[in-house]
Amino acid sequence: MPAFHASASLGASHGLEALMMLQTMMVAMLASAGMVQSMADASSDEREILRVEAELCRAFENADADALRAALDPTFVLTDSRGTVTDLEQNLAEVASGDPDYEVFRNHGQKIQLYSDAAIVTGITSIRSHSGDSTFEGDFQFTDTWVRRPDGWKLAASHASRLPGK
Repeated sequence: MPAFHASASLGASHGLEALMMLQTMMVAMLASAGMVQSMADASSDEREILRVEAELCRAFENADADALRAALDPTFVLTDSRGTVTDLEQNLAEVASGDPDYEVFRNHGQKIQLYSDAAIVTGITSIRSHSGDSTFEGDFQFTDTWVRRPDGWKLAASHASRLPGK
């Protein structure tokens, strides 16, 4: 009889190990599924932010203050290449005035870091514009800070530094 108890005990031990291994595998599969969903969400967020950034560029080219307002957070602040800090209303007024008149306003080389409900985008903005008789052209390294709001991603802050060259 002692041999039977020993083998029954050994069988129960193997059954417990198998159950624990199955639970571990299930947890790993669920975690993997969550990671895949998280990566899909991150990819979707990145595409959405890049889409809105492109809309912002078009808003500058078209002097479309309404499109700009739709993409900017009410707390928006810009630090421009001269170190001047402006708020949402000041930026909207400038764009609505059409001066400067942007012929080209394009972002490129963007890199995005997502942080749950915030994101940092870095890249280069190339512009060509004129104001009165003056023409202006340049490349600017930018850093944009995005926040997720109930109605989508909104640009909350931007900083631009002129790159040497153009």
